[in-house]
Amino acid sequence: MSEAPEHRLKRLQMRSMRRGIKEMDLILSAYAEARLPQMDDVGLTLYDQMLNENDHDLYLWVSGQADPSEKYAALVSDIRSQLAETRG
Repeated sequence: MSEAPEHRLKRLQMRSMRRGIKEMDLILSAYAEARLPQMDDVGLTLYDQMLNENDHDLYLWVSGQADPSEKYAALVSDIRSQLAETRG
């Protein structure tokens, strides 16, 4: 049985705000709220997979201290863009 779209969004939003690092809670919850509703199935699947990565690695990627794997490069770039927009 497949997950209903509204349940998937809610699950991903919850996973975005309940991370191991407070900074990632803030960054990913803001990103999830702003971008996930417009994502297609492929984008949501990739985001879901990225959430399985270690929080310390995610923070290094998003903060520009390390390069993300090629698989997540475009997604991390979008997260950085959204973060810059909110800091305006």
